[in-house]
Amino acid sequence: MRPYSHFLEQIRSAGLRPTRQRLALAKLLFGGEDRHLTAETLHADAQADKVRVSLATVYNTLHQFTDAGMLREIVVDASRSYFDTNTSDHHHFYFEKDGMLSDVPEQSISIDKVPDAPEGMIIKSIDVVVRIAEA
Repeated sequence: MRPYSHFLEQIRSAGLRPTRQRLALAKLLFGGEDRHLTAETLHADAQADKVRVSLATVYNTLHQFTDAGMLREIVVDASRSYFDTNTSDHHHFYFEKDGMLSDVPEQSISIDKVPDAPEGMIIKSIDVVVRIAEA
């Protein structure tokens, strides 16, 4: 487990105020292995860890961390987003039956041609979500 001061510095260097709730959520998000999670999953983790935080605050914090570059948001459909603690460029499998998201092994996908962005725009990133279902 990383020390408390690491999370404090991580939040401050992102330009955010290190509130009690942000620190507690950062500890849950970044205290172990990389994770893919929804706001509801993080809220349940917080409740289990006796962190008093509303679901609205969890959503706000996840979006603030994403805007600050600490998380990556993966939208799998109009009603479901996951937040990935691994912010490097990589792609995902989405298991439709159980709603799980996992990383596609590195170098498993090759994107050979990308269209030009419309005038005045740049391509910020390319996200590939491979949907998996039972045969």
